Amino acid sequence: MRVLHVGKFFPPFAGGIENFMGDLLPALLAKGVDVTALVHSSSGPSGVADTCFDQSRVVRVPCYGSVLYAPVSPGFPVAFNRMLKKKKPDILHLHVPNTSAFWAMLLPGAYAIPWVIHWHADVVFSQFNRRLAAAYALYRPVEQRLLSGAAAVITTSQRYGDSSLSLQNWQDKLRVIPLGLDPDRLPLPGQDELKQAERMWGGRNSMRVLSIGRLTYYKGHEVLIRAAAEMGNVRVLIVGEGDTRRDLEQLIAKLKIQDRVFLCGRLSQTRLQALLASGDCFCLPSIERTEAFGLVLLEAMRYGKPIIAGDIPGSGVGWVVQDKKTGLLFAAGSTSQLVRRLHRYVTHPEERKAMGQAGRQRFESIFHIDRIAEKTLHLYNDVLSVGCPGS
Repeated sequence: MRVLHVGKFFPPFAGGIENFMGDLLPALLAKGVDVTALVHSSSGPSGVADTCFDQSRVVRVPCYGSVLYAPVSPGFPVAFNRMLKKKKPDILHLHVPNTSAFWAMLLPGAYAIPWVIHWHADVVFSQFNRRLAAAYALYRPVEQRLLSGAAAVITTSQRYGDSSLSLQNWQDKLRVIPLGLDPDRLPLPGQDELKQAERMWGGRNSMRVLSIGRLTYYKGHEVLIRAAAEMGNVRVLIVGEGDTRRDLEQLIAKLKIQDRVFLCGRLSQTRLQALLASGDCFCLPSIERTEAFGLVLLEAMRYGKPIIAGDIPGSGVGWVVQDKKTGLLFAAGSTSQLVRRLHRYVTHPEERKAMGQAGRQRFESIFHIDRIAEKTLHLYNDVLSVGCPGS
């Protein structure tokens, strides 16, 4: 079976979808699927460990920046057409949102074979980003045309599939396959890395709260910072870079908590692993459905860390994290509720530890990449048995 995956970027580019593709493709290859990835080249954020996937199977098309998060890549349709002729795939696996996937509707070689659309997230009609909301009016008709041509659509959780307005008319095509992670990509850190992490944490006098994510409008870092300001017994490390960094720095200074809330910037993968292993809990304070799943939650679960996360209506985050079992949920955007969840962890360390262990077990049973690859392969076989073309 030959499958061509079309995505935005690929490791070592740092991103949740990219990390997932970097784990999924070698897992599929190990199961006998002849996989190739067509993506954009990028000089953007890296720092993720290189995937074990054979880089000769990754075709990177030059990219000249982006407009509203959409890569500008004039050569992509030419490369796409070339790969269709060279690889003769049995299935196209399109990872969206990604405007370059739209070329599947115009290339005869793509139109003649089945498409599996991996629906990682809606292009959200954002109340926080008006430019995205305006652009979506133009994007939606093309998006719906792409969905109409799909043989199957993967949604990463039932909650997200049920709540997505974009997927409303395509419920009969939906197949729920969660994101997954290869734990071998995140080994336990060595003593030297742990010592460096200890220096970053600065002692054991406070509960250690780690948050990882791009500093952008929907990640909700402001909520976490304000919650930390109301608690003197937590120390917060926020890892990532992005366009809200200056605003967050100003907020930390205004609240006078520079001694216990730190923006760490972009870190190496080994440093991240050490922080995950040595922290007390992980917090994902995102506020909008743009956070469709939260792959970073699986990284925390892999290290047995309890989670505190915003329960975003319609997002898969509230399914990935089982409230009061593998972590604690709070109403997305609510500083007061986040304060109460943090306080619960501070005052109940044994409960915190038990939730972390339960999270690790949930990861192994549901989110291990081998399980996800097996479900994806079953879907491929179903699609080919029906023989439904992308038309």
